[in-house]
Amino acid sequence: MVLPLRLARARLAAATPASPVAAAAAAAARRSFAAAAARRSSAASAQADAGMATPNTASLTQPKGAPRPEPARNFQQTPSPSPLTSRSPTELDSSFVGMSGGEIFHEMMLRHQVKHVFGYPGGAILPVFDAIHNSKHFDFILPRREDGAGHMAEGYARVTGKPGVVLVTSGPGATNVITPMQDAMSDGTPLVVFCGQVATSAIGSDAFQEADVIGISRSCTKWNVMVKDINELPRRINEAFKIATSGRPGPVLVDLPKDVTAGILRNALPYSSTTPSLAALPSRAAARAPRARALRHSAQPAAQSASLPDDAVEITQAAKLINGAKRPVIYAGAGILSTPEGPQLLKELSERANIPVTTTLQGLGAFDELNPLSLHMLGMHGSAYANLAMQEADVIIALGARFDDRVTGRVDKFAPQARAAALEGRGGIIHFEIMPKNINKVVQATCALEGDVVRNLAKVLPHVNANKHPKWLGRIAEWKERFPFTYTPSDPAKGEFPKPQEVIEALDRAIEPRKEQTIISTGVGQHQMWACQHIRWRYPRSWVSSGGLGTMGFGVPSAVGAKVARPDATVVCIDGDASFSMTAMELATAHEFNVGVKILVLNNEFQGMVLQWQDLFYEQRYSGTRMTNPNFTKLAAAMGCHTIYCDAVADLPRAMKEFIEYDNSRPVLFECRVHTNEHCYPMIAAGKALHEMTLHPSLIKSDVEPITAPAS
Repeated sequence: MVLPLRLARARLAAATPASPVAAAAAAAARRSFAAAAARRSSAASAQADAGMATPNTASLTQPKGAPRPEPARNFQQTPSPSPLTSRSPTELDSSFVGMSGGEIFHEMMLRHQVKHVFGYPGGAILPVFDAIHNSKHFDFILPRREDGAGHMAEGYARVTGKPGVVLVTSGPGATNVITPMQDAMSDGTPLVVFCGQVATSAIGSDAFQEADVIGISRSCTKWNVMVKDINELPRRINEAFKIATSGRPGPVLVDLPKDVTAGILRNALPYSSTTPSLAALPSRAAARAPRARALRHSAQPAAQSASLPDDAVEITQAAKLINGAKRPVIYAGAGILSTPEGPQLLKELSERANIPVTTTLQGLGAFDELNPLSLHMLGMHGSAYANLAMQEADVIIALGARFDDRVTGRVDKFAPQARAAALEGRGGIIHFEIMPKNINKVVQATCALEGDVVRNLAKVLPHVNANKHPKWLGRIAEWKERFPFTYTPSDPAKGEFPKPQEVIEALDRAIEPRKEQTIISTGVGQHQMWACQHIRWRYPRSWVSSGGLGTMGFGVPSAVGAKVARPDATVVCIDGDASFSMTAMELATAHEFNVGVKILVLNNEFQGMVLQWQDLFYEQRYSGTRMTNPNFTKLAAAMGCHTIYCDAVADLPRAMKEFIEYDNSRPVLFECRVHTNEHCYPMIAAGKALHEMTLHPSLIKSDVEPITAPAS
């Protein structure tokens, strides 16, 4: 190992430019080589074998007082002066010369102001992990499995709006983050995933822990790339962050072969490659938006398109439809939460024109549900009055929502009155959407405003007139009175466990004084729907849940990520026993890193949502849905968590108070044994329209007037 280092020093001295910046960087590199030689030499066999050797477990435990490894040299430096935006893109940046690929990775995280990284080490990614050892610039969170890292990064991104960063090894490390990436793709969550890979010379040879992660991840990422040369590493990292946060946010993946991360950069690079603010989109990603815009405007007369801004026609048409509406409804999705101004503009539009607002599952918190104009969530388990309003509305204003099947129900029976109004030229569907492919994909839009939802709403709002809509709002008030979210309370005299809804309502009361500083995450199942129904959502970015993919096990790790991002907040994960069991071991992560998450497990000893379907449609044949659970409180206690248990309604206030008031810097688990055969209502069965709901048995279903589709 000594000879290559000497050769590297000689070549570096010969190639170093004479500029002061380059000279200083080269001098620092030369000084560091000698100090790092021993450390690099000790790691040489591990780098050569790419993780194939069996570790000596005895050597993993250092004796007391033994010297710890020195951190990589760039941790002793102040931030590099290279990311100055005043530099010419063609000028060369010498600050990376002499650095390894792993050290360049660390420097690029600093330039992108990354504060937290979630990941799991392995042989192929060790050069990067060695470079970030003891980093002073960001915190590293080690989960118990790679998918935990992905979901933690999702929770982090959802509450901050910044991309979550994941760092894993090759093979199973990379494949284990496929589910989080698809989850992020479905819900528009920005992730930047870095995974190790075997050396470029071994790619395609079925090497140990080799997997074609580029091919595997192609359909579940916005963009992916393998870095094949250390010279392109900074540029690819910049592109990854740019793409993850541009347009509709989403996941990207950067595949890092081991010889790239272990290699040494010899040449200065253009500032356009090394400076985040100068990064450009790769050609195949950048080519899509102009093409989509060109297709959209190709149908307009040439004279009209030449004399008006790109979106002037749509803005005028949207405002005209809103002003002429008799029964308007705003249907808001996650897109309205893309900037802090989004919820403010939504409130202004709603209150100026007296338009009721319903949100998707991922739009919860965009509109204060204590506002009388709130219709709460719509869809399969949404409010009856939101679903009826969508069917009766003559104008639907869709803000950053994609008309998911859980929202529309049977598509040919969706929004019949709006479609009838569109045919008559007096209404229809106005779709604000950033993704061209989502426009007219499910339902035909009367007016489509493609682009940033918040920016386009700000353009339309000045043209919207004040309005009252007294008859329409009166009708909605009647629906709210007749079809509330409801359930039959438990009967302690019969020895019944608490109903899940009672527990969630108790939680909502407990967090009310601090709701602005509270974040709720969930797993997937009935508990997720009851959380939507029985908590009053009031603030943006207070809700973290898996929507499009419906990933069980999402709750605990996403709560950990949210709490890492917002240590000042109260972060509560509402989980079911089945969903919790999938990622329960991440409580050990919370304990190790002092992440004070609060986990509420509603234990009915069943996969509740599947049980409900088996009750209603499969004659109570409970195939594979009964759970035999461990003692969750003992399991959590073994991982260092404070625990609380409750199985009686009378004890619920005491237990909930202890749960919420427990030390906000330490993890706590509250297990509540709940009623087993409780169903979640309203419910729209497969193949049914929004107005064809199954309501709670205590409500009179015949009160729902039939709503017909327009004549074809």
